[in-house]
Amino acid sequence: MMRNKEEKDAKKEAFRKYLDSSGVLDALTKVLVALYEQNDKPSSALEFVQQKLGGPTVSEYENLQAEMSDLQTKYDDLLAKHQETCKELEELKNSHNTMSTKEATDGEPPKDEL
Repeated sequence: MMRNKEEKDAKKEAFRKYLDSSGVLDALTKVLVALYEQNDKPSSALEFVQQKLGGPTVSEYENLQAEMSDLQTKYDDLLAKHQETCKELEELKNSHNTMSTKEATDGEPPKDEL
């Protein structure tokens, strides 16, 4: 039982060291100090923290979501057009190959190549 507690404490200490060495503790401390020093506390502490850490505001996030949706629609349209064009190209290749095969068996070129 004591060993289990020591393992948990070791894991916690290793995680704390990881957060410290990666700069997370410092960044969070600075943001929390900035929030503490605000005379007029923001209505949403979470949004304040997100903004200070470089994340988008709620309205920026919503705008990005709308833009992403528009771009996805455009992408889907372009992909469909691309697939249609590839299909047409394949049909043209097949018709050209069919004409070339006919020319080889008939012994004369197709009329459009004269």
